[in-house]
Amino acid sequence: MMSVILTFLLILIFSILAGFLGSLTGLGGGTVLVPILTLYLGIPIIYATGSSLISTIATSSGSASAYVKERITSVRIGISLEIATTTGSIVGSLTVAYIYSLHLEYLVYIVFGIVLLFSIYPTLKKMSGEFPSPRPPDWTTKLLNLYGEYYDPANNTTVKYWGVRWWLGLIVMFFAGFISGLLGIGSGALKVLGMDYAMNLPMKVTTTTSNFMIGVTAATGSGIYWALGYIQPFLAAPTAIGVLVGSLVGTRVLVRLKNKRIRAVFLVILGFLGIQMILRGLGVF
Repeated sequence: MMSVILTFLLILIFSILAGFLGSLTGLGGGTVLVPILTLYLGIPIIYATGSSLISTIATSSGSASAYVKERITSVRIGISLEIATTTGSIVGSLTVAYIYSLHLEYLVYIVFGIVLLFSIYPTLKKMSGEFPSPRPPDWTTKLLNLYGEYYDPANNTTVKYWGVRWWLGLIVMFFAGFISGLLGIGSGALKVLGMDYAMNLPMKVTTTTSNFMIGVTAATGSGIYWALGYIQPFLAAPTAIGVLVGSLVGTRVLVRLKNKRIRAVFLVILGFLGIQMILRGLGVF
């Protein structure tokens, strides 16, 4: 009995930490939670990913509403990109059953780890400035009205921005949704990179809009996971509660940080997760 309670509390504590990091960086709590559950608590990956999807919905519910209230989230951009993420999530969720049946999931971890490590480069290039260098609006900017502004208390200024290359962001979002359905994570890393690097949006806008989007993406995949029997209530309950609490704390911290600091946290997490994924795929853990 004590071991069950201890396991429940450990999952709850780690979920709070994952929710905090997921909210702060836009990665989604599941991106941090899945490696912890599988590597350090010995939970089978297939059930960890199912619970991760539920926790990702909690992260989005807890943080997205606060970001929308602060008017940092670009709801227009988020909804326009959800077309691709939900489609990718359905494809990824249907693919996961086939992957697990052939025991080839190690290939997915290796590829995903490599993608995360290579994702550091474009983010590192943007560390030199607090805000991205403006690009001239293109046809997608004008057609979809991808303009916005928000007040940044860390810099005491109103930031005006606009998105470009929406079509490129849409392509990245499909793969982000696919990874979300395949690995049971919010895939906020790819969402942030899609909006930050491809669409040239400010980091706080990409982070908050990613939090807004990951809930819809995860909800799409979780229905398929539930039908496949990959979601266990004992795991889903503490992860959802913990991630929700952590995400609420993260929202209050984010608005007081500068974009450079958020990027630094983002880079560290990308590197850590990339290495962990590759090592797991190679059978080191």
